Amino acid sequence: MHTPSIRHLKRVDPVLAGVIDRVGPCRLEPRREGTHFDALVRSIVYQQLSGKAAGTILGRVHALFGDRSPTPAELLATPDETLRAAGLSRQKLSYLKDLAAKVESGEVPLTAEQIDHLGDEEIIERLVRVKGIGRWTVHMFLIFRLGRPDVLPELDLGIQNAIRRAYRMRKQPGPKDVLRIGKSWTPHASVASWYLWRSLESAPPAAPRKKASVSSRSTKAAPRQASQRRKDKKKSPQRTQRKAKLKSPR
Repeated sequence: MHTPSIRHLKRVDPVLAGVIDRVGPCRLEPRREGTHFDALVRSIVYQQLSGKAAGTILGRVHALFGDRSPTPAELLATPDETLRAAGLSRQKLSYLKDLAAKVESGEVPLTAEQIDHLGDEEIIERLVRVKGIGRWTVHMFLIFRLGRPDVLPELDLGIQNAIRRAYRMRKQPGPKDVLRIGKSWTPHASVASWYLWRSLESAPPAAPRKKASVSSRSTKAAPRQASQRRKDKKKSPQRTQRKAKLKSPR
């Protein structure tokens, strides 16, 4: 499925080629279940939370609607207190209500028929009108929901960290650096992004500085002890005894 993308990326970027070899087969697949609205609700809930915590909250929200995702109209009709009790923060609740209101009114068309034929930048322009949805969130939507092939999330901290590590950069790359380095990846930047994310999972952690063990300390001490014994042998017994007598208390 991703063979042409991998072939292109390896040809244009030797550093990324090494990342691809280390990570292995590409398993990037968009989420097809549910609606586009469901996918954005999920993205908002997951913002700035661990996967486990966000999954628990989203499960509680779904439980309010018969273990399924709510429609925009259902979400708007649900009291804030009920949704807050499911674990949503006030801020995320305002984001979800704003999304539902704009989709329900038609200000942000979100059906497959209305959005799938649009270009990436057009979709970004439409969706960032919603509170709590920025360029990064739309990039994730484009990659993991719509399966767009040429998306490079230049604002993503994971992408920046992976580039710094892979390209051995002294400073953290900024968005402009990401776009410059990734220019040759077009039109397969989504697969390149996936590999960069996965490289952070597979990269070995930096080895911690080890404390000297007892055996290593003994080994280091051995030459000093041997040297001291040689010095002691050079001293005459009489001289050593005279010094001892001078130092002994009367």
